Amino acid sequence: MKTATLREQTDEELRNMESDLARELWQARFDNHTNQLDNTSKIPKLRRQIATVKTLLTERKNASEQG
Repeated sequence: MKTATLREQTDEELRNMESDLARELWQARFDNHTNQLDNTSKIPKLRRQIATVKTLLTERKNASEQG
């Protein structure tokens, strides 16, 4: 997931993506706790993706407030 492709999406699409990623992160943490997660690097990757989406939403919010 590239930042450039995320910037092309609307705010609503980003909010939906954020909730989907949060749900996926919860499921990955649950699977990790029950020893069913094979790829444990999935958790930090999901956290990083959520942070990127939240950053873009915050940037847009701040830009709309300033001008």
